Amino acid sequence: MNVNSTVTEQNRKLLLSGGQAAVKALEVEGVEHVFGLIGSSTMEMFDALYDSKQIKYIGVRDERTGTHMADAYARATGKPGVVLAGQSGPGATNLVTGLAQAYHAFSPVVAIAGSIASNHKYRDAFQEVDQQALFTPVTKKTWTVPRADRIPEMLQEAFRVSQTGRKGPVVLNIPRDIFAEINEYSAFLTPDQYMSASAPSGDLKQVEEAIKLLSQSEKPLIIAGAGVKWSRAQKDVLELAERLNAPLATAAGHGDAVPCDHPLYAGQVGPRGNVVATNLAREADVILALGTRLGFNSTFYSYDNLNKDAKIIQVNIEPASLSRYFPVSIGIYGDVGNVTRQLLQGLGNQDSNSYVAQWTDQFHQNRNQLLDERERKGAVDANPNPIQPAQVFQALRNTLPKDAMYTLDAGTLCLQATDSLNYYQSPGLFTPLDFGLVGFSFAAGLGIKAAYPERTVVSLMGDGGFGMTMSEISTAVEAKLNTVTIVMNNHCWGAEKAYQKDFFGERYIGADVVNPRYDRVAEEFGAKGFRVEKAEDLEATIEEALKANAPAIVDVQVDPNALYSFRRDSFQHRK
Repeated sequence: MNVNSTVTEQNRKLLLSGGQAAVKALEVEGVEHVFGLIGSSTMEMFDALYDSKQIKYIGVRDERTGTHMADAYARATGKPGVVLAGQSGPGATNLVTGLAQAYHAFSPVVAIAGSIASNHKYRDAFQEVDQQALFTPVTKKTWTVPRADRIPEMLQEAFRVSQTGRKGPVVLNIPRDIFAEINEYSAFLTPDQYMSASAPSGDLKQVEEAIKLLSQSEKPLIIAGAGVKWSRAQKDVLELAERLNAPLATAAGHGDAVPCDHPLYAGQVGPRGNVVATNLAREADVILALGTRLGFNSTFYSYDNLNKDAKIIQVNIEPASLSRYFPVSIGIYGDVGNVTRQLLQGLGNQDSNSYVAQWTDQFHQNRNQLLDERERKGAVDANPNPIQPAQVFQALRNTLPKDAMYTLDAGTLCLQATDSLNYYQSPGLFTPLDFGLVGFSFAAGLGIKAAYPERTVVSLMGDGGFGMTMSEISTAVEAKLNTVTIVMNNHCWGAEKAYQKDFFGERYIGADVVNPRYDRVAEEFGAKGFRVEKAEDLEATIEEALKANAPAIVDVQVDPNALYSFRRDSFQHRK
């Protein structure tokens, strides 16, 4: 039922259905995109979206991938990404994997899930499932709306919780009868009326102690994490590195925390980073960890990649993350941007000591050697066929513009890519991070392209992960989301096959994959398809895909023997 909104001059109230109230609340919030899949539980809201002049609805083929789009959209813009699961039951349950992914990435996704009618609950009704209980473990908070008149209030709370402190996903379950109910609504509050824009600064005494430690350091290292990106503090962090003359490494999965072409940029630390950045972390006497937990992917929770004797200064917006995995000398609760500016102010024009110059000069030499070695490994004449992953990464470095934004999947090929690509404009790298999800990258790229249609967006995937999500090619075509997807096709589940090769005597089971021609699949959907079988054709084909003016899928036949066991620690018992 479509109810026209009316405004009464005496009480300034709006007569709206619950679905209209939900859309109005999103508009007041400033939402410009909603990703979702239509369903009968939320028809009043979809009907209201039809009338919205502000919100562009992007219909997806699976609620999981729609959540990945909202997740990447949020990380790219810094604003919440909104996903709408139109159907109760199976439509809602399909959100779970995407929400778990966003939860591990601390990404502010606001999910609205249709639910069965209120008077059908607890009757084993059609499509009944306890959505409140289902979503609680994978969200910051989950609510179920009890009355239609509370929809605006609870959506405001959803946006507030998703963005307050350490960010994260939330879910609002709305029963279908509440979407249909008609009520009078008072004026809707704007975000500045109900949400504080301030962020905490660091304790002044702790900041002073940190400045003293940094000033005395002979081998300082900054490790920048996601907090640098969320606070948009890249410029200040670079200035701090310059002031200290300290190499600047990044946490795993956050190689884009600062631009890669800065002279002090070291790349990612840890088992999934590079040897130069990791050796810095092993040798530094003072480590300034900005917006990073020093978590699993960066450290494996061990001192194998971290100097046990280093004095650690950790800055984080989440107090529970301070000193959680490693003892720290100073743990500063605060927004990374604010604390970095406090450090800059306290340092003043103080020069670094001569020992730091020796430390940093040696770093420059080591970094240049690493980059030269990458160039050699990526050269076509080094190994023309079959195509090696390093050659794919080299072709991307040579062809992509500096505005490129990358999305990656989990899996051995994409893990090799994380520290091998160039990120000039931050944020520019979007990965599954700690959730290790296969099937994230393609959908994530579509969400980023919706946010930044003028930017170049490239998604890297293995053939297995792309096979999971290739139905979203139709979403890309329909919504004109012209990303370029590089399918590194080695016809296997590469990470698992590597473990079977290295630790299980090559007893392969379930590791090989039979794929269609993905370039032809793309053409059937109305996208552009390309296939590369020789390394010498990589650059020209990627350049052609970039000019396609349509979603482009590049099926690259990668050496199936180019496998690497990243988690060797998991199988040490089998040596």
